[in-house]
Parts: sequence; structure tokens; C-alpha cells
Amino acid sequence: MTDRLAGRVCFVTGASSGIGRAIARRFASEGARVILADTVSDPLEGGPTTDSLITDAGGTCLSIPTDVSSWSAIDAAITQTIATFGRLDVMVNNAAVSDGYRLLDTTEESWDRVMSINLKGVYFGCKRAIQQMVKQDPLDGDEARGRIVNISSQHGMVCAPSDFSYGVSKAGVVYMTRQIAVDYAKDGIICNAVAPGKILTGRADGMVGLDYSQSRTPMDRLGRPEDVASAAVYLASAEASYITGHNLLMDGGWMAF
Repeated sequence: MTDRLAGRVCFVTGASSGIGRAIARRFASEGARVILADTVSDPLEGGPTTDSLITDAGGTCLSIPTDVSSWSAIDAAITQTIATFGRLDVMVNNAAVSDGYRLLDTTEESWDRVMSINLKGVYFGCKRAIQQMVKQDPLDGDEARGRIVNISSQHGMVCAPSDFSYGVSKAGVVYMTRQIAVDYAKDGIICNAVAPGKILTGRADGMVGLDYSQSRTPMDRLGRPEDVASAAVYLASAEASYITGHNLLMDGGWMAF
């Protein structure tokens, strides 16, 4: 790797599994000090924990149990991050859930759960991160005081069949990303999103609808968590200093088809 994130402190939610796990590992391999924020440490797809993989590879990380739907939890986790590392350079809002219901099957409780994690959690993460970022100077060689990378979805732009709450929440993330980018550009904050298509995370429930997903994807394979991690590294680095408010598709051409 190339140390593209050397010296940076990066906070990743949902870092125990799937896309978040891949992002955290890639960030650490690029020289970042990574905060692993999740409610659990064991990966849903099985295997070693994210922190053990990072430390065994010589990286630096800190695990902080964090419920992104709680302001007090996010506040405490980022406060601990600052106390430990002195700053916060990159916030990755990745944690998300889905319920798989259409509108008429969606209960208020299910709606609230999805929105509290997928949308309110991103709002909390962005707000607390920017509270810190606007107070700190940019690192040497960088124009930004801080960067936010939100993980949205192609289903924030096209409907998510039989996944009403999830699609609505991800559309909100796309809008929030643009709004924050515009409102805080002059404060030195860069805010972008990555919109994955069908990503094979290794979870059993992720195998549903593979034939349909492949038929909609022009490339000859579906996505991997590492594909999303590569996009996140770019947006988190100084290479992306004049990109803000963008929702970067990582879908093998699905949305172009």
C-alpha cells in the first residue's frame, strides 16, 4: 500500500463486518489510525475480529462499542477518540440495517429501527464529527480540516424492491451528504458518499437474488467489500480535495444499464 492516509485518524461505524470491516482494514493498511465503532466485535460473516486482523498486520486501531442511534454513544466515542489521538480526520458512516418489508408490512417499530440507525445515525455521526473538525487545523499538505464519507446505496436513487424503509433511509443519506457539503465547504469540510450496488459480503442473507443482481450488472462479477473500501480510501485522502457533495457509484455499471 502507499500510506495515502498516513497520520490520519479515521472513525468507521459498523466496522466489525462486511463493508465497514473492509474499509477499516484498508484504511489501516494505508497508514491511518482507525477507530472501530460497532455494537459487536464478532463479524457477521465469521472469521477473526477486525481489530485482530489490523493489529496482526501491524496497523493501529481502537475498538469502541458504539450504538450509532444514540447521540450520547456517538458523542462519547468521538470524545474518546480525541482524547486518545488528538484529532479526527475522517468519519465513515457505514452502519446500516434493513427489514425487507413493503410499505403495508412496515410497522412503526420497524420503520423507527431502520431510520434510527441508517439516517439518524448518519446525522449524529456527521454532526459530532464536524463539531470536532471545524476546531482543528488541516494536516500538512491537505486543504481540508476533515472529511466525511457516508455509505449510501444505489437504492437511494432507485427503489429497493420490498425494502421500503431501507430505500427511503438511503435516499436521505444521499441528500444529507449534499447538504452538508454545501453548508460546510467554506469551513474546510469535505463530505461525499459511496453508493454500492450488490456487494458480496459473505453473509448467508446476502446471497438472495444473486441471479437478478448479476443480470442487472454489466460487469461480469458482483461487487466485493474491497471495491467499496478502495472508493472510500480515495474520498478520504488528499487526492479528493476538490470533490464534495458527490455520491460515487460503486455498482459495476448497474445504474448505467
